[in-house]
Amino acid sequence: MRDLDTTLADIFAIRSQIAAGTAFRGYGPEAMAATGALALLTAVAQALWLEKPTAEPLVFFAGWAITALVCCGIIWIEMQARSRRHHSGLADAMIHQAIEQFLPAGVAGLLLAVMLGRFAPETLWMLPGLWQVLTSIGIFASARSLPSSIKIAAAWYFVAGFAVLVVASVHHALSPWTMGLPFVIGQLLMAAILHFASGEDDGED
Repeated sequence: MRDLDTTLADIFAIRSQIAAGTAFRGYGPEAMAATGALALLTAVAQALWLEKPTAEPLVFFAGWAITALVCCGIIWIEMQARSRRHHSGLADAMIHQAIEQFLPAGVAGLLLAVMLGRFAPETLWMLPGLWQVLTSIGIFASARSLPSSIKIAAAWYFVAGFAVLVVASVHHALSPWTMGLPFVIGQLLMAAILHFASGEDDGED
């Protein structure tokens, strides 16, 4: 039994090493474009029906949390299908690696929201910009297994995040547009990068 456990552990380690050196093709341009469209719809809906977002932060962030969950679901479904198609036997290892790379930034964003909402609600105006910076960090962390040009999208989120922090610092106000537009542009940019890289050797093999 011990020999079997050792053999299985060795196989898992080998598969993980192969996955680490393989370009991940589980992210698809269609899913990224769809998440950008959802971000735009959320921003438009809040601009029309949420008169004072700063006075109703719970409603404001609940709307974006729901959007984020739907977007994650869309990306997850397409990631599963594409990974099975492009990576076959390595699909599970590749998906695990992709989640592992982005997870710290995602967890940090969630904990920041809980912490600021619970202990410093007056600073919630910072959250959209901080989320964009964390998205940038997550993309940079994933860049080694994605097309190299994906760093352009990561740089966009980094610059946009700090720009949003500067703009929001003037009135300490929440806005659907400072939350939505960076994500709309960023996700569409990622969709374009993935689309043009899909037929090119733009990542590690």
